Amino acid sequence: MALLQERRGSVAILTFNRPEALNALNQDTLRELADALDGIEKDDAVGAIVFTGTGERAFVAGADISQFPNLDLWTSGAFAERTLSLFRRIETCPKPSIVAVNGFCLGGGVELSLSCDIRLASENARFGQPEINLGIIPGWGGTQRLQRLVGPGWARQMILSGDMIDAQTALRIGLVNEVHPQAALLERAVGLAERIGGRARKAVALAKQAILRGQDMPLEDGIKYETAMWQLVFETEDRKEGVTAFLEKREAKFQGR
Repeated sequence: MALLQERRGSVAILTFNRPEALNALNQDTLRELADALDGIEKDDAVGAIVFTGTGERAFVAGADISQFPNLDLWTSGAFAERTLSLFRRIETCPKPSIVAVNGFCLGGGVELSLSCDIRLASENARFGQPEINLGIIPGWGGTQRLQRLVGPGWARQMILSGDMIDAQTALRIGLVNEVHPQAALLERAVGLAERIGGRARKAVALAKQAILRGQDMPLEDGIKYETAMWQLVFETEDRKEGVTAFLEKREAKFQGR
């Protein structure tokens, strides 16, 4: 299996499992990822997703370059469209996603991580968009999502130079949220996913939607959209439970309704 699936309570853990290829993404891996997302999206028991990679050497060291010699103008476009659609599913999924980056996170690995809501890294993590070194450019959203997250300056430096940055630099420029020792990384990611997954599910989904849709809107339009999402929350059972629990000074028992 190129992708391992595990459940810990309400958290679905997806582990890229091609250590001999530094967990590089090939067609089989992407198909397995699509199948896994099909199940997760339909499973009401899953509240959040964690992505990680097998071993300490790599999260995902990019696309599997062994597939590239057979690509041309048309087949490369079809390959990119399939992968972009898959990453967009992660980005827009109502269930929040956290990526635990262990080791190398390059090319398509960075682009996948940019589709997730929260990025955590191990101290030995290394990030890069090295496509330029192969005479190509990022094709799975890297030129767009990276600059929106870290700003155009750092995005241009990473993409145009092809150089890697370390975990502390990634933390400083906002590419990752936290850095942890390798041994503690996955537990921190799962713990955070459990906390988020235990919140009011509809509120989490609507908050994520407001952030995602609003980020490319003018501020006034984004605020109007946020207000619309705020109003929808007031129709949920979990809103009633959350407010009642607060007033009664007890822990809320959210039901996802």
